[in-house]
Amino acid sequence: MTGTTKLKIVNDPVYGFITIPSELVFKLIEHPFFQRLRRISQMGLSYLVYPGAHHTRFHHALGAMFLMQRAVQVLKSKGVEISKDEEQDLYIAILLHDIGHGPFSHAMENSIVEGIGHEELSLMFMNALNKEFEGKLSGAIAIFKNECPRKFMHQLVSGQLDMDRLDYLRRDSFYTGVAEGNVSSQRLIAMLDVHNDALVVEEKGIYSVEKFIVARRFMYWQVYLHKTSLVAEQLLLGLLKRAKYLSLKGEILPASEALSYFLSKKITKEDFSSEALQIFSKLDDTDILAAIKAWASHKDVVLSMISMMLLHRNLLKIKIKYEPFSEEKINEKRIQVINKHNLSEEEASYFVFTGEISNQAYRMDKENIYLLKKNGKVVDVAKASDQLNIKALSKTVVKHYLCYLKID
Repeated sequence: MTGTTKLKIVNDPVYGFITIPSELVFKLIEHPFFQRLRRISQMGLSYLVYPGAHHTRFHHALGAMFLMQRAVQVLKSKGVEISKDEEQDLYIAILLHDIGHGPFSHAMENSIVEGIGHEELSLMFMNALNKEFEGKLSGAIAIFKNECPRKFMHQLVSGQLDMDRLDYLRRDSFYTGVAEGNVSSQRLIAMLDVHNDALVVEEKGIYSVEKFIVARRFMYWQVYLHKTSLVAEQLLLGLLKRAKYLSLKGEILPASEALSYFLSKKITKEDFSSEALQIFSKLDDTDILAAIKAWASHKDVVLSMISMMLLHRNLLKIKIKYEPFSEEKINEKRIQVINKHNLSEEEASYFVFTGEISNQAYRMDKENIYLLKKNGKVVDVAKASDQLNIKALSKTVVKHYLCYLKID
């Protein structure tokens, strides 16, 4: 993407041709901040389970923008007034909604960068771009922050039936081959409307909404919270935490300049400067993969063992159940690992640990999905559904896991 007139259409395997709607959007896509998303995997380490899941945040951002274009067309055809400027703001807001993701999507948030999530980083990137583009992103930023006076616009970007979810469910289903997540995104969009400035779904779209909620539940259990993906991501988090621990003690680890910067400093939300943002923008999956290969032969037993596990997909064992694991069971596994591999208790904690996962397909306390009935009344989809008990799907299901090193 070197010239502003050479490419106005992108061929997407999920939707076909995606038209880039404006010169400004094209320039944002060309920007190095956005091009970095080509090197950030959409689903982290899920390809260790689903070999096809190598698609990127770049794919997803363009797909979500395509769905936003369809949503704008549908709403305007139903008499919803959306100006040309508001259209562009919506396209930019959804295009940049994930621009703050770091390597492997979520691994950075809880390891080498403390107390700052990808949403906050996305906003930092958007503010930096707004300055560079002389304030032309101000409207998009207002939508992203839910400060736009038109409520439905934020709901299209971040709600329970937003373009983000409609794309990632369909896209992740496509690349993993898990058919249960294959929601009819464009059918759902065709049913959208605005009532009292809030996003609603026409009553006849109830079955599509039900399928969407059920698909989301299936995809979380079957894909996003798959036990092997879960173990791999936890190992990656542990690896980065160990690398940071060693770096802060003065150990110089082989790593890219950008990764070394974050490993060697305690960086929190308060001191995440514009310099830190520029360096963060140079980080992607390749930094982490190169480090893992280098660390596999490091003298630190934790660093080398985890690196080898990730390289060769020889991961920890995992057990999942509804009740928490007893301290007795955890200690038993920890002692086995300490004795087998001659580790300290602190080192063993990287190879024996517990946690919990949760799944809530639909929330009834936030940004509910409302159906617009023919008589003009709106009703929560959970109350209108007669095919499935959506209320049951709104309950948070919590499961506990125990990860531990195999003892041969």
